[in-house]
Amino acid sequence: MRATNNPASRRRRKKVLELVAGHRGSHHRLIKTAKQSADHAGVYAYRDRKVRKREFRKLWIARINAGVRANGLTYSRFIEGMKRANIGLDRKVLADIAATDEATFAQIVAQAKAALDVA
Repeated sequence: MRATNNPASRRRRKKVLELVAGHRGSHHRLIKTAKQSADHAGVYAYRDRKVRKREFRKLWIARINAGVRANGLTYSRFIEGMKRANIGLDRKVLADIAATDEATFAQIVAQAKAALDVA
């Protein structure tokens, strides 16, 4: 007789197939392509956790820049003014304020402008 270690093999294959349950075509049916698909998905997930941080920072900077330009300043000058005025808000919070509360953002920009004029 030939020992196949069937229960363990089934569990191992089932684990891979559960990982790729939402994939299309043979990628969620056949073991070999499912393994490859799961490996690629893991690589993309790892890489894109880093990329997501970059993408959000770009988005925040774009929103801040739009709000700052509406108040007659450029993004880089605004950031310099923020540092000189010792305003410790990060880009995520600034972008949220710029998008939702224009009056408050205008006050922050005015403080940054004033700090630039003094120096």
